[in-house]
Amino acid sequence: METKVIATSKAPAAIGPYVQGIQAGDIVFFSGQLGIDPAVGKLVEGCVACQAKQALKNIAALLEEVGATPANVVKTTCFLVDMADFAAFNAVYAEFFGEHKPARSCVAVHQLPLNARVEIEVTVVK
Repeated sequence: METKVIATSKAPAAIGPYVQGIQAGDIVFFSGQLGIDPAVGKLVEGCVACQAKQALKNIAALLEEVGATPANVVKTTCFLVDMADFAAFNAVYAEFFGEHKPARSCVAVHQLPLNARVEIEVTVVK
């Protein structure tokens, strides 16, 4: 199967040896997005909701790049450094997806790159 690298300057560049996304047929896998503002290349400061909003803006930019919308997202994996942030994160997440509810895993992790508080990865079907 042929694959295609997905890249846009509207989302942060990869901070390691990976790409923003890979499309394989009608399925697109996006790498995990942190709350990095692509305009300045730094993690947004503030609460988990602030970082989650930026991470979802980055996902929206990647979705746009492949001609998709949040309604095309079939699975998310969400990583939180502190499960005490779950309610605040969930409010931002629910607002982004609206009535659409993709399958989801949400796990607590010890640490994330750049000391982020949240990371979100998605799988899309076009």
